[in-house]
Amino acid sequence: MSQHSLHRKPMALLNLVYRDALFPRAAYRLAWEKLLADGDPRHACKAMVSLLALAHERCCEAELAAALTEQMGRAEPIDVAALQARFAPVPAAMPDIAVNLPPVASYDVLLPSMGVAA
Repeated sequence: MSQHSLHRKPMALLNLVYRDALFPRAAYRLAWEKLLADGDPRHACKAMVSLLALAHERCCEAELAAALTEQMGRAEPIDVAALQARFAPVPAAMPDIAVNLPPVASYDVLLPSMGVAA
């Protein structure tokens, strides 16, 4: 079951045989255990699937693991929304691109070499 499948059915994470193999680092497993210990399996599954997706989509696996460890070290509940905001992509500034198109008539020079009369 891929992470995309888990987005559609996050509760599948609860009884997934290879669940521990999905956790890229120990911090993710500890976060899962903490989320479950908070008492709501539905919330735990949704939160964990969101965290795994965030790590994958933003390529921030190690940084997210450090942030999870930091949150758990302060005995705070895991705040998925805050982590998503923290690792949100920074919009890149669009460069100014000047496109200078030649006049269409300048292509007429190519027609004789193609055997076409201008």
